[in-house]
Amino acid sequence: MSGARSTEKVTSADVARLAGVSQSAVSRVFTPGASASPSTVAKVRAAAERLGYRPNVLARAMITGRSRIIGLVVAYLENQFYPLALERLSNALQDRGYHILIFMAGNATENVARVMDELIDYQVDGIITASVAMTNDLTSRCQAAGIPVVMFNRGQDDPRLNEVTSDNRAGGRRVAEFLAAGGHRRIAHIMGWQGSSTGRDRAEGFREGMSAAGLTPIAMIDGEYSRERAAQVARELCEVPQRPDAIFVGNDHMAFGVMDELVHRLGLSVPGDVSIVGYDDVPMAAWPVYDLTTIRQPLERMVAATVETLLGQIEGDLEPRHFRIDGPLVLRRSARIPKGYKP
Repeated sequence: MSGARSTEKVTSADVARLAGVSQSAVSRVFTPGASASPSTVAKVRAAAERLGYRPNVLARAMITGRSRIIGLVVAYLENQFYPLALERLSNALQDRGYHILIFMAGNATENVARVMDELIDYQVDGIITASVAMTNDLTSRCQAAGIPVVMFNRGQDDPRLNEVTSDNRAGGRRVAEFLAAGGHRRIAHIMGWQGSSTGRDRAEGFREGMSAAGLTPIAMIDGEYSRERAAQVARELCEVPQRPDAIFVGNDHMAFGVMDELVHRLGLSVPGDVSIVGYDDVPMAAWPVYDLTTIRQPLERMVAATVETLLGQIEGDLEPRHFRIDGPLVLRRSARIPKGYKP
C-alpha cells in the first residue's frame, strides 16, 4: 500500500552497500574508540541517516562482551553535592563513550543489594557507588561477575574495593585549627552520620585538631546527615546559657538547617553569637543568605580519579586504588576570621 512504512529493519549491511564500504567499516564508525577515516565516517553516517539506521547496542554487547553501560548508585539526592557529582560523573563517562544507569538505593542494606543485583543482571561494565556501603557479600558477587566497583565519597575497610574521597580527616583538622585561631573556645561538632567513613573521618580529624590546640569539644553529636536532625541538635545546644561560640557541621546540607534554626528560630547572630563552618562547598554555600565558610570537596579531581580508576579496572588494571584528595577551606562570613589568617 502506498505510503505504508516498511517494517523491515535496516541493517549494517544495508548501510555498507549504500555507503560503498565494508560492513566492518560501519561497525568501526559506530563503536566508541574505534578508528575510521573522516571520509569513511562521513559516508557511513550520511547513509545511516538516509536509511534511518541505528546500531544495535545489545547485539554489539553480546559480540564484544561489553555493554558500555556504567551503573551509578546513590543513596540520596537531598544534599546538593550529589546531584552535582552525578552530573559531573555522567558527563565524564559519556565523553568516554559510556552510557549511564542511575539507581537510588538509600542506606538500607536490602535496598543496596536489590539494586546491585539489577545492575549485575544488566551486565554493566562497572559500578560507581556514591555514599553507598558495600557488604562483603555484595563485593564478592561483583567480583565473581567481573564487574569493578569504585566507591565515591565513601570508604570501607575492604582491600578489594576502590575508593575516592576528599581527605576528610585533614579537612576536620583544618576546621578545628581555624576555629581555635579565631579565639573560639566553646566549640561543638554536629557530626556527619557515624555509620559512614566520611562522617567518622571528619569527626576524628576535628578531635585531632582540637587536641593539638589544647581544646576539648563541648559536644560531638551525630546529625545523621539530616537537615532536620541537625537543626534540632543546634537548638538544644544553643537554648542553654553556656551555648557554643562555634559549631562545625559535618556537611553543608546540615549547616544550612543549623543556620536557619539559629537565626530565624532563636534570633541569634551568625557569626556574632555563633560561628558556623560546614563541609562540601555546594553552590548554595555562596548564596548571600548563608555565605558559609566551608571545606571545599575537590569535586573535579574526585570525578577524574573515579572515572580513570573505573575505566582502568575495566581495561584490566585490577590493582585497588584509594584516593584521599585534599580540599581547601573557603572563607566566607558565617565564621569569625582570625586577623591575617591564611587557610
